[in-house]
Amino acid sequence: MNSQSLFDLYFEYVKDTEAPLMFHRWSLTACVGATLGRQYWLNFGALGRIFPNCYIMLVGNPGARKSSAIKSAKRRLASAGFANFSANKTTKEKFLLDLEGLPEEPRYDIRTDRRAPPSNRATEMLTPEDVLRSLEISSDTGDHDGVPREVFICADEFNEFAGNGNIDFLSLLGDLWDWDDELKCYTYRLKNSKSLAIYQPTISILGGNTHTGLQNAFPSDAIGQGFLSRMLLIFSEPSGRKIAFPSEPPEAVRNGISSHLGQIKEAVKGEAKMTGKAKRALETIYQTWPELEDYRFKHYSTRRFPHLLKLTLICAAMRLSTEIDLEDVLLANTMLSHAENQMPKALGEFGKSRNSDAAQAIMNKLYEANKPLSTADLWKVVSRDLEKREQLPDILSGLQQAKKILFVKEANGFLPVQRPVNTAALYVDYKLLAEMKGRIG
Repeated sequence: MNSQSLFDLYFEYVKDTEAPLMFHRWSLTACVGATLGRQYWLNFGALGRIFPNCYIMLVGNPGARKSSAIKSAKRRLASAGFANFSANKTTKEKFLLDLEGLPEEPRYDIRTDRRAPPSNRATEMLTPEDVLRSLEISSDTGDHDGVPREVFICADEFNEFAGNGNIDFLSLLGDLWDWDDELKCYTYRLKNSKSLAIYQPTISILGGNTHTGLQNAFPSDAIGQGFLSRMLLIFSEPSGRKIAFPSEPPEAVRNGISSHLGQIKEAVKGEAKMTGKAKRALETIYQTWPELEDYRFKHYSTRRFPHLLKLTLICAAMRLSTEIDLEDVLLANTMLSHAENQMPKALGEFGKSRNSDAAQAIMNKLYEANKPLSTADLWKVVSRDLEKREQLPDILSGLQQAKKILFVKEANGFLPVQRPVNTAALYVDYKLLAEMKGRIG
């Protein structure tokens, strides 16, 4: 089975759901990255190793079925035997304690290139004090059990997990995105002066949020915050499907997905290799890719290449291969380019003006509408958010100047400006994406 076949099988599994295929694709991608964890990597020279763990946030209007997409993927991953899910709600300190104290499954041991035996702690009832006592080790001596500590934050309501405006916690997660040191543990001193020492922490994230929730999670002055640049923001408009009574997917399809995820876990291990064609393609992409025009993604643009490498690892793993080939680069770069085309919509009016909430409400309404909307139509949307109606023309004028909306004189209404898809970009083929069918020639 190739990576496309696994996506096709998964789309068969979710075909009777209302969530957009875009959300389903990236939910499955996050799950594959999480199941691989740290057992599979790409050597990145003096900068260390690139692992396939990803931070992915599905962003959309309420009712876009983000939760459905996340829960569907989580269900299939759990059925394949994955158990390292995070708590539904936590604090930074408790998260670190749980990360070190997770019950141990037999996992891949990087040092011996084989399965590590389960820790004796798996059968013990540990209190936080027990964990702290067991962690009083020297991070400089490499005194650890050789078992990476991995966790998958699978939170369809991400702010429920991390809280609103918890920059301290999010900064920690940002630091752990690419943390790698084979000899030392990640150390952290708690407020009670006890120190945690965690070996090879590996975090994967699949979260869901609305535009309002995103603004609650990040203050407007945190637009360049490191966590956001490490997060892939996946936006999709609602699919438009209305399914009152969804049918149960065929057992063969459910079992096929679970089986393939299990095969990925068993077969894809060790250092990834790369064909000459794949390497040349990646070099070309790195040297020629233009930064995103939206200034808010300046920091993301500097990390775009590591994001792409993570995705190539995942695409190769979905083929049950440890060698990255040109087809993996093509699919990964296509997925990422498609997501980037929608990223400004994911951030919406975040960090732009004091009336950003009203502006975002207008954009959401226009994206959902299938016809131009008049000023009177839009006033109904924002009447509760603005003090007086005279503010609305200023907001609409600002959106026009920013080339977000246009006025259709014949219909006496506004339409959103849809960013065209660059079908001529190098190593991008939108025909590979089922969600793009009918949108390109």
